[in-house]
Amino acid sequence: MQSGRCERVGVAIGLCILMLSVIPRYVAGGFETRLTLLLVAIVLVAGAAIFNWRILSSDERNRLPSLLKRLGVSLGIGAAIMGIWHLLMTDWLSWQQFISHGATCGLLLFAVSLGWQRKTTD
Repeated sequence: MQSGRCERVGVAIGLCILMLSVIPRYVAGGFETRLTLLLVAIVLVAGAAIFNWRILSSDERNRLPSLLKRLGVSLGIGAAIMGIWHLLMTDWLSWQQFISHGATCGLLLFAVSLGWQRKTTD
């Protein structure tokens, strides 16, 4: 069993969520070319996630739901951190920026926590 394959699927799903959270910013800003490239990237990353999911062993597939719960918690914590940051440090810019910043922070927390978990279990 190759270690880390399940984590890669989780990060790829998180990356898709992150890219989806950026769509409102591009629509509001009128960035059609960037939006088109983003949609292509979402399709490619989702395809890679599906491919990697298909080659997971049954044990790894059983681990994936708990990993996705952890991703959801990380995204929620990221949204809270960015909400507090924008409340204290900046003028409120827009809800589009808030959700994309929150998703970015959450995905970073998730990826870093996976690295810490691997380091402590090795």
